[in-house]
Amino acid sequence: MIISSANDYREAARRRLPPFLFHYIDGGAYAEHTLKRNVEDLSQIALRQRVLNDMSSLSLETEIFNEKLTLPVALSPVGLTGMYARRGEVQAAVAADKKGIPFTLSTVSVCPIEEVAPAIERPMWFQLYVLRDRGFMKNALERAKAAGCTTLVFTVDMPVPGARYRDAHSGMSGPNAAMRRYLQAMTHPHWALNVGLMGRPHDLGNISKYLGKPTGLEDYIGWLGSNFDPSISWKDLEWIRDFWDGPMVIKGILDPEDAKDAVRFGADGIVVSNHGGRQLDGVLSTTRALPAIADAVKGDLKILVDSGIRNGLDVVRMLAMGADLCMLGRAFVYALGAEGGAGVSNLLELIDKEMRVAMTLTGAKSIQDINQDCLVNLNRITA
Repeated sequence: MIISSANDYREAARRRLPPFLFHYIDGGAYAEHTLKRNVEDLSQIALRQRVLNDMSSLSLETEIFNEKLTLPVALSPVGLTGMYARRGEVQAAVAADKKGIPFTLSTVSVCPIEEVAPAIERPMWFQLYVLRDRGFMKNALERAKAAGCTTLVFTVDMPVPGARYRDAHSGMSGPNAAMRRYLQAMTHPHWALNVGLMGRPHDLGNISKYLGKPTGLEDYIGWLGSNFDPSISWKDLEWIRDFWDGPMVIKGILDPEDAKDAVRFGADGIVVSNHGGRQLDGVLSTTRALPAIADAVKGDLKILVDSGIRNGLDVVRMLAMGADLCMLGRAFVYALGAEGGAGVSNLLELIDKEMRVAMTLTGAKSIQDINQDCLVNLNRITA
């Protein structure tokens, strides 16, 4: 099929992947209202078109946490990315590295830190949860630091797992899940050969390193489920702030008061995020949450944002509403599932081109020029 957008990659991934994997990345929590609003609300943001401004010297370069980026985008931490292509985290990291943007490795990646970090030249970012097993957290932080990871992305909106109805229907969980996944793999021979057979081991690399034994998909569901910590509070992050001497970003902020708490805590950045609509359905889309958060803490720390971003136009919209950097989750995993690392590289080139069109026709010659003046009316999205 012809690929010209992230939506095309979504359809290509749907065709190529076993249903349990496609629906795991494509689905959200409960009735998926927030998942849909993330995309719909962002698409409603109207840009202010300006012309005849001599845009011949346009630049997409930016800087965050003392890292120079070719465009204001990073790849988000996504669990089980290595199941979407052969050693998928490595392929995605290499694509991000070639483009000159950060890749963030998930705690629950298939490929461990020690496999991904040496494959790229620029420093990798690492994502961590607050878990009951503090020994694992300390081990993961030590290994991330030893591997040269610079920025810690700390996910705080998952003290309990979300209710994801699709997973029970797709075979990711529910009755006879293992057999259903096996049968699905058999009917998707390209994935079965390229990833199922040649992409082994299919374990949780970072957790296996810690436990000293292989782990599988059942461990992903069971180990994480038993290790999420609903007692989490800001004080539980203090020892991590003391241990980690690089930038620390708090991921999962949707309320201005929480954003202010992050400033008081000493975070270097936040990710305005509802976990892609995968945790609490019915909460604000990040499009609606971002402006008030930017009003509250802009300039006090870096504001990153995810959830619903599918193209370069969306990146420009989020920057105009106050973000410093956008993080891609589903979009890059669709591309990875469809065409491996080559798909991720092509997606990033598409975003680059789409941003250039949007910036040219809004009169923004640099990333610093993208602000509320690029929008028709910001107030309409906060009402």
